[in-house]
Amino acid sequence: MKRDVCALVSGGLDSCVMLAELARRYRKVYPVFIRYGLVWEAAELQHLKKFLRGAKIPRVQSLTVLGLPVHDLYGVHWSTTGRKVPNARTPDEAVYLPGRNLLLLSKAAVFCALNQVDTMAIGSLDHNPFPDATPRFFREFATVASEALNFRVKVIAPFRALPKRKVLRRGKSLPLHLSFSCIAPRHGLHCGRCNKCAERQQAFKVAGIADSTKYAK
Repeated sequence: MKRDVCALVSGGLDSCVMLAELARRYRKVYPVFIRYGLVWEAAELQHLKKFLRGAKIPRVQSLTVLGLPVHDLYGVHWSTTGRKVPNARTPDEAVYLPGRNLLLLSKAAVFCALNQVDTMAIGSLDHNPFPDATPRFFREFATVASEALNFRVKVIAPFRALPKRKVLRRGKSLPLHLSFSCIAPRHGLHCGRCNKCAERQQAFKVAGIADSTKYAK
């Protein structure tokens, strides 16, 4: 069993399954949630806490919540206003948030250096089309971060070769109905209409797993 790992988590399916898999390989798993100040984060964080309580995964440590507000960068943007959110018919490229992984990993790298954790895990999947989610980016980021912090850190993406349906199947024994994958929540529930809800629904369908998620519609 390896030593320690910092897991960058949202409340999403991929993050939740990743936590369980990391706990089988590492002595301690430190889940880190980073708040950007985006419209879905309150609901997402609430669901993540419910998942952690419900799943009771051994070796997963207490959740750390860090702040990294981006309102001054993104300005009037669907992710900060909740207006014109990409819907079920939009391509994945429509949900791109500029520099998201760059910012997330930078904050997490400092956390790792301060806590002597030499590995960061992120839940990127095989179909992720964004430039800050490639294996090359993760390798080169780790090199730069290690030099900047004078602390050797590496970035792993254990699901980078997997589609969402396979991740779902690997985590089917977990309380995945407590996870959260919506970018336009309504009263704390999945909206059932946005790009991410559609992706979630399709993944359950293709994986052949019943979707017990509560949707507002």
